[in-house]
Amino acid sequence: MNNRDTLRINEAGHLEIGGADAVELAKTYGTPLYVMDEKYIRDMCSIYRDTIEQEYEGNGMVLYASKAFSCMAIYKIVAEEKIGIDVVSGGELFTAMKAGFPADRIYLHGNNKLLSELEYALDCGVGTVVVDVYAEIDQLDALCAARGKVQDILIRVNPGVEAHTHHFIQTAKTDSKFGFSFADGTAEKVTVYALTKKNLHLRGFHCHIGSQIFEKQSFTAAVDKMLVFMAQMKQVHGFEADVLNLGGGYGIWYADGDAKISKSEYADYLRAIIAELKIKADEYGIKRPYLLVEPGRSIVGEAGVTLYTVGNIKEIPGVRKYIAIDGGMFENPRYALYQAKYTPILANRAREAATETVSIAGKCCESGDLICVDAQLPHAHSGDILAILSTGAYNYSMASNYNRNLIPPVVLVWKGKADYIVKPQTYEDLVRNDVVPERLR
Repeated sequence: MNNRDTLRINEAGHLEIGGADAVELAKTYGTPLYVMDEKYIRDMCSIYRDTIEQEYEGNGMVLYASKAFSCMAIYKIVAEEKIGIDVVSGGELFTAMKAGFPADRIYLHGNNKLLSELEYALDCGVGTVVVDVYAEIDQLDALCAARGKVQDILIRVNPGVEAHTHHFIQTAKTDSKFGFSFADGTAEKVTVYALTKKNLHLRGFHCHIGSQIFEKQSFTAAVDKMLVFMAQMKQVHGFEADVLNLGGGYGIWYADGDAKISKSEYADYLRAIIAELKIKADEYGIKRPYLLVEPGRSIVGEAGVTLYTVGNIKEIPGVRKYIAIDGGMFENPRYALYQAKYTPILANRAREAATETVSIAGKCCESGDLICVDAQLPHAHSGDILAILSTGAYNYSMASNYNRNLIPPVVLVWKGKADYIVKPQTYEDLVRNDVVPERLR
């Protein structure tokens, strides 16, 4: 099991999440069920926030990368924790605004922002837009001119730092749909171009080198490359950036083979970044920029557990044993997408030793609908409650109604008590927007 202080096995031998018995949660709310641990989320927010406060004299801000998990309750929590957010769509922005999140602490990202999304962001008073292509710069400048306002922007750039992670989640390469590359000179050219826009205020630069990264040196290398570029922009073009956004990407524990990082150890990532930032800024003769970081997965990933009920069990002698659950790729597509690893536990028999190697299969009509392959479990029975750990990030966010399955509800646990933060879907929800043309009636 991971090293969360709010995840334990209780006296009944049941998995306990934030003081709540997982078996009782399954009985009360049904399965599949996403369970989020509020204390873990708040602790992670405060660790990142306090590290910037203590190590960088408060000259920066944490932005929760809300694509990891977005709903009104999470925005309420991070607002109370006095950090900002980044959003990547009109839907995420709308949710944040409905939750009353302060617009000046919102950063809008996206490689293909829709005109309607830019208009909505400007009308909401979003603090900063991170621009990704030339056309967006022109479009945003025109929209601001029509509104008589000047918008703060950052430019997303690709420093060319290779992070050791899955190639689908490496984003700072030259060959990327995101940003402007250092290597081909486009980052410099777009900087000069953005500075000509009267209705845009270029504050600095953004980069994001990838996700699920454990090596501190990947982040410090990004600091080095970004500051070299910023010093060049000052020397050659007279532009000294005020802001450096280093994105997120800090890894979490999913299964054996992943580092088990304690909550306090995440502060070490920021300490290493800040130490390098101070040294290099002074060395290159540029001011120490306002630092932004965008943790998402590391704030909510290990805070989440998904509960299932075991259904049919199929054993193919000498080949494989399948344990079927009432969920699947419709509520956790990450194995189907990039063979993500997870750790399963029988929540109602959590003290029992593993005796079998099994694969956990979903209920979708797809042969690739798997959650875990070659996992270790005790001998499972139909009706057992299965828990998959570290599902707080990119599970609910990526869920769908594939096969017209219902997206599970989400409950938030605080001091042993649970509340819905996303209500259950119903079959009526599935057909709510279906329309039958008159000729088919």
